[in-house]
Amino acid sequence: MPTAHDAKTTASELVRELASAIKAKVVLTTGVSPKSLGATFVEAIAKAEPALLILAGRNPTKSSQTADAIKAVNPNVKTRVLELDLSSLAAVRRAADVVLSWADIPHIDVLVNCAGIMAVPFKLSTDGYESQFATNYLGPWLFTNLIMNKILASEAPRIVNVSSDGHRLNPIRWDDYNFSNGETYNKWSAYGQSKTANILFSVSLAEKLGSRGLQTYSLHPGVIATNLGDHIDWEEGGPSLQAADRALGNKEGWAEFKWKTSDQGAATIVYAAFDQDLKDHNGAYLEDSHIADPLVETVKPWATSKVEAGRLWQLTEKLVGQDIKY
Repeated sequence: MPTAHDAKTTASELVRELASAIKAKVVLTTGVSPKSLGATFVEAIAKAEPALLILAGRNPTKSSQTADAIKAVNPNVKTRVLELDLSSLAAVRRAADVVLSWADIPHIDVLVNCAGIMAVPFKLSTDGYESQFATNYLGPWLFTNLIMNKILASEAPRIVNVSSDGHRLNPIRWDDYNFSNGETYNKWSAYGQSKTANILFSVSLAEKLGSRGLQTYSLHPGVIATNLGDHIDWEEGGPSLQAADRALGNKEGWAEFKWKTSDQGAATIVYAAFDQDLKDHNGAYLEDSHIADPLVETVKPWATSKVEAGRLWQLTEKLVGQDIKY
């Protein structure tokens, strides 16, 4: 019988439980700067002897600090740093070219799209898209698809898209994804749109590539004190988030945060990346290291709809200027 998991389950516990599935794997993780959720994840799985941990981030110096932390955890684990700026489609293409050029790495077993930004002031990316949508979704979508051949070369390929229950804050704004260039901008609504997109990405990938052996999952890691929210003045940010939730009638608008430690927050990522009992639920959205139940947990129907997923795929191809056919 699989071990029951809950909000208190830690990544450390799951690494011990899933050690045989982690051993000898090649894992590429984005968003691994120190004190990030991605860093907690890679440092945790390092204990189980993966073959290689590829650390992708905008700042190679910070990624290298995490590589040093991994070495301290397990000197036997190999690491490689990849410069990846997800806010720029040109930079994403350059990073993908680098990955594809690595002749000594013929396959990637697990890709974890963990990098992201949250509730930032309005800004357009270099490509002209709202920054949260660009960094949290468009960049990861393009990067993932550009390196897909190396992922599919794995015997058991997996892609994990770290989303959030913050997807409750907005569906895809089909006709105004840029918030009228700032005129209609709400930082929490923009975050919600990007997190909805993350979930729909896994829905589409499962539909398109499940028959070729790809497993893919999205997830809510929990509320964790990481560097993701360091820029937020919570005296303003807390009430504005509460107001956004209350305007939508979300229960979170009247509830206190249920905090997790970093080790607890990374648990669902470990579960999504390596649990062997998920294979019959390809494309699922996870929470607290189990498949989220929309009847009792925050899972909005706009984030799990195959119709919405297909529509978003078509829009994304247009926005990034590249058709991806499988």
